[in-house]
Amino acid sequence: MIMEKGISSVEVLPSKSSQVTAVKVVVKEPETKQTQRGKRVGFVLVHAGAGYHSESKAKEYKHVCKRACQKAIEKLQAGALATDAVTAALIELEDSPFTNAGLGSNLNLLGEIECDASIMDGKSLNFGAVGALSGFSLAAFKRNKRKLELAEKVETDLIQLKKRRQSNEKVIDSGTLDTVGAVVVDQEGNVAAAVSSGGLALKHPGRVGQAALYGCGCWAENTGAHSPYSTAVSTSGCGEHLVRTILARECSCALQTEDAHQALLETMQNKFIGSPFLANEDGVLGGVIVLRSCRYSSEPESSQEKRTLLVEFLWSHTTESMCVGYMSAQDGKAKTHISRLPPGAVAGQSVAIEGGVCRLESPES
Repeated sequence: MIMEKGISSVEVLPSKSSQVTAVKVVVKEPETKQTQRGKRVGFVLVHAGAGYHSESKAKEYKHVCKRACQKAIEKLQAGALATDAVTAALIELEDSPFTNAGLGSNLNLLGEIECDASIMDGKSLNFGAVGALSGFSLAAFKRNKRKLELAEKVETDLIQLKKRRQSNEKVIDSGTLDTVGAVVVDQEGNVAAAVSSGGLALKHPGRVGQAALYGCGCWAENTGAHSPYSTAVSTSGCGEHLVRTILARECSCALQTEDAHQALLETMQNKFIGSPFLANEDGVLGGVIVLRSCRYSSEPESSQEKRTLLVEFLWSHTTESMCVGYMSAQDGKAKTHISRLPPGAVAGQSVAIEGGVCRLESPES
């Protein structure tokens, strides 16, 4: 197994829009090779939301991403399918009070939890989702004191609720994360993606965001006749922005070109920030994690079956920050990172993109 990952340099790239700053992160580290025969291969990349991650809670954000990676890898090492592994990661992310999903979900105007989630299998192309899912007990979110206190203060008068929402909008948005997600590739090269969200803070009851919508919250598609790469995508951010741009599907299509980094950068610039469907928005807020994979032979002239799985993984965001974690089935522990826009960059008008490459050697029989 060969891993190439890290952050070595940052440069500002020109863009078609003078308001867009693209941050290119070059990923290179000395290659290291580990031979671990008989062990299964696979890879997982997770995120704990694109939004704002305070330095004071950085440890907690990274810890939940690390646990989610470990849960997914445990499934892969046991021979589970990509869909099972991505589900295990999502459950762990949802069980944290620090994420806006499951246990830590935002509350709506009535002080209730309504969650959206979806999953997609790249092999069968099957997709499943739930929207505005409720029924959580009070005990399910008692651990999040801020949200509980907010719920207790919510007025029953709708007019008062609207005024409260408007007056607190900036405060809420600055500290609230949105949506967790994961993408996985298993030993057979099958990919899967999933996403889960508690939605906007103080949203109207019944609102359904991108996490429940086809092509918007997540996307997974195995390699095929017209797709040289298998791809998996999970999105995060302002649901209305992600829905109007169908960002998950757009990213997957873009990743079929040779240069994944450049393809994702151009998609975030032209199909998201520069989208005509968001022309009237002051700032376009969102983030994605993407994975693409293909098999190849380390010895091109060999007649043996291609055994090496090449995995390229990237994350990109227009928000102030995004917390991610990643791990291969042959790693001893997960790596975590909070990506942030550089000083001077404006959230909603700037793009950050980072990532790496993972080469997984299939176990010898």
